[in-house]
Amino acid sequence: MQHSKRHQTALRVSEMDRTTTPTTTSSSPPPPIDSETALRLEVLDSKTYEASLQETWRSREAEKGFDWELEKLRRRFSGMEMNDEGEWVKVGGADWTFSPAKRDLLEDYDTGISASTTTTTTAKQTYELTLFDTVKVFIFNTLSIIGMGDMVGMSRVPTAEIQKYEGSFLSFIKGALGGDLQTLAGGPLFLLLATYFKKYGPVFNLAFGPKSFLIVNDPVMAKHILKSSPTAYDKGVLAEILEPIMGKGLIPADPQTWKVRRRALVPGFHKRWLNRMIVLFAECGDRLNQDVAACVDRGGATEMEERFCSVSLDIIGKAVFNYDFGSVTKESPVVKAVYRILRESEHRSTSFIPYWNLPFAARFMEGQREFRRDMGMLDDILTELINDCVNTRREASVEELEERDNSDDPSLLRFLVDMRGEDVESKQLRDDMMTMLIAGHETTAAVLTWTLYELCAGDQRMLEDIQDEIDNVMGDKDKPDYDDIVGMVKLRAALAESLRLYPEPPVLIRRALKDDVLPQGGSKLKKGVKVMKGADIFISTWNIHRSEALWGPTAEKFDPSRWGRAINNPAVKGWGGFSPELGERGLYPNEIASDFAFLPFGGGQRKCVGDQFAIMEATVVMAMLLKKYYFTFTGTAEDVGMRTGATIHTMNGLNVIPRERSEGTRRVGKDGKRGGYWDAMNKGEGEGSMGEGKNMKGGGQGDERNGKCPVDH
Repeated sequence: MQHSKRHQTALRVSEMDRTTTPTTTSSSPPPPIDSETALRLEVLDSKTYEASLQETWRSREAEKGFDWELEKLRRRFSGMEMNDEGEWVKVGGADWTFSPAKRDLLEDYDTGISASTTTTTTAKQTYELTLFDTVKVFIFNTLSIIGMGDMVGMSRVPTAEIQKYEGSFLSFIKGALGGDLQTLAGGPLFLLLATYFKKYGPVFNLAFGPKSFLIVNDPVMAKHILKSSPTAYDKGVLAEILEPIMGKGLIPADPQTWKVRRRALVPGFHKRWLNRMIVLFAECGDRLNQDVAACVDRGGATEMEERFCSVSLDIIGKAVFNYDFGSVTKESPVVKAVYRILRESEHRSTSFIPYWNLPFAARFMEGQREFRRDMGMLDDILTELINDCVNTRREASVEELEERDNSDDPSLLRFLVDMRGEDVESKQLRDDMMTMLIAGHETTAAVLTWTLYELCAGDQRMLEDIQDEIDNVMGDKDKPDYDDIVGMVKLRAALAESLRLYPEPPVLIRRALKDDVLPQGGSKLKKGVKVMKGADIFISTWNIHRSEALWGPTAEKFDPSRWGRAINNPAVKGWGGFSPELGERGLYPNEIASDFAFLPFGGGQRKCVGDQFAIMEATVVMAMLLKKYYFTFTGTAEDVGMRTGATIHTMNGLNVIPRERSEGTRRVGKDGKRGGYWDAMNKGEGEGSMGEGKNMKGGGQGDERNGKCPVDH
């Protein structure tokens, strides 16, 4: 790939790093930049476009409002990340810069190379896994399982043997023959990992015979993995599983393709587009309210999980490729197809036998025949949309596209196709669109579902506080704008708490591309945890988010007020705790504020790029719904149940009875007042409240990431 000379004026590694980094020739790949070196970068060249933007936001007081959220999004897309001190730095190398004369934020690259066929040559040359690596992992896993790991230098990581699970013998045989860990587990894998977490602690091996997965339940270890260079850890088995579905979309893409596609998508997230998206969220939210109103008129119940899936699909359809699924007002086969595809993806991720590649699999396995039918239907829809867009292409510069009246087609697909200089390659566009279709609606639907579930099942004062906040912020308006989103602090806290208890997905999958050592974290392994090249790793966000060592004795409790209280535990070595001050800088308390104890959208360079989009979408839809209605279960909260696809779903649906809100139906307490949940919890009066106090264990230092005094719980 050809780079222009202006790229050589990008962020440069400091003199200290240059003197310790060996020079390389064009015939050999440059050495990878480790996570520490990547953060030691000089100040940007003052003449670059990037530097001028940084100067605009030099004052911390200016870091608020819609423009600041847009700027944060732009920075993440351009390869920047906030470090532990709250400073924005370049990561993952120093090959990006921005022209002072251009606003497109794109690095020039050889458009003759199709992104869908780009490969990670540097990573493959340096860290390609070989048969020797596979055999080595196999042997070492076997030795570790039989208690001889110390002889080969492995850490004393406890091993949970899945074959000891006390399920039925027939289920065990079925799971063993089919290579299915979930069948062996007797249910969702992440719940089995939660059981073992309570027994084995922050890190353990999950073994079935010689096949082993390293399970990480610790924020310090997770941070090390997620913030490492892409040449140290990749998506591993996840990329292999998702490639037939998403191709080289952002989620499964190799590092080089991912960089190219991310840069191509940057300009589409401009201010006018995001403003238009808030209007779109409200339009689709209004459809949902009308559907619920019809249910109220009938005096019956409705299944809200399906409704949330439908509204999320309608939003992503219009936002990404200007297609109206209309699934809120009619049953959509696409929703069911997407869900079945996600279930199949998850099943493949926990299988140690690639049954889908077996000869005649599609002939003898009904699930594989159904999977191919579903993929064919989605491919047909996307192919038609892409072809229509390409056939009506009106090429323009980024500046012209930003100013163009896009009311008839505000989609990202239209922007990508019309962007001058962008290589319009149908296969790559298909991969991008498929990734956004599946990943873009599933997570939001799950967040909305579990938030409503918890608000119905929990302390009613909590719901009353949130509804009162919505009333006060929105006033007489039916549809919120961006300022309203920012103002609904309690509602956004409830959404964040839902993401904490029901992370989407509950497990992050990685594979080590070189030998490594994880930090001690909350484990008792003072020398850290040795990771072998080729090892498969599951980072259990479910366990991290529900860990009492991180979130205290109320870790399993739905308590949105917790996001206003600082917390720290010196027993977890290297963890900075949770800082509410850092959490208030964005629309949700991200992984920086919690020092990787809260990972709803992942972390590091491969963090989900749609986090702000998802939070804004969920806030608008939920605010409009709760402004007009309150809900009661048709049965009990326990009837809802839980199961998992790629995200966590209900077992029996979220069946509720909606009723319109009015002064006559608004509940009041015994003292004649409504709400008061937040006040009670912050005063330490609520059930399970953690109140005011010290660190959870002992004294020690708290969080100094922001240059403030240590925070105490």
